[in-house]
Amino acid sequence: QVQLVESGGGLVQAGDSLRLSCAASGRTLRMNTMGWFRQGPGKERDFVAAISWSGSTTYYADSVKGRFTISRDNAKNTVYLQMNSLKPEDTAIYYCALLNSLFTTTAQRMDARNYNYWGQGTQVTVSS
Repeated sequence: QVQLVESGGGLVQAGDSLRLSCAASGRTLRMNTMGWFRQGPGKERDFVAAISWSGSTTYYADSVKGRFTISRDNAKNTVYLQMNSLKPEDTAIYYCALLNSLFTTTAQRMDARNYNYWGQGTQVTVSS
């Protein structure tokens, strides 16, 4: 079993920054993909960012490109999401997820249905 625990959410003003962390524990495949998704009030759970095992390949939703940066530290089994220039529309519950597969396409990495494990979520609220 795999456990994912997010932290770092909070209430900030527009233009501020936050860094989310997600610590993974348990049995995972070495070559996994880690991702961040978010769900705003009354909305579907949307893809935000993902990162390959090596960290050499990253994927971003168009809405966060240039503002958010995903990274990982495999020695610490932790993935991060640095969020800069936050906007009120970034307000959501942010979920960390793990895709435990050796073979994934870009489309698969951006699809929440392919992720095997999820954290409990952390609330990010951006006031205008």
